Amino acid sequence: MKKYYVNKNAQSNGDHEVHLENCTYLPLPANCQYLGEFSTCESAVKEAKKSYTHSNGCKTCCPTCHTK
Repeated sequence: MKKYYVNKNAQSNGDHEVHLENCTYLPLPANCQYLGEFSTCESAVKEAKKSYTHSNGCKTCCPTCHTK
């Protein structure tokens, strides 16, 4: 199980990126929301979509959940 966070601030395309706790691009603590521990990024993105409809995996730490 890994810890996931979602960026509270949307990217320029409107997506809120989901990150692993050790991601280089993890936002400052004030700008991210803890999602919980999940075995897959798909589960973490699903959880993020409960708060932010337009959520997407980070291209760097969650490439299998990143869509263009």
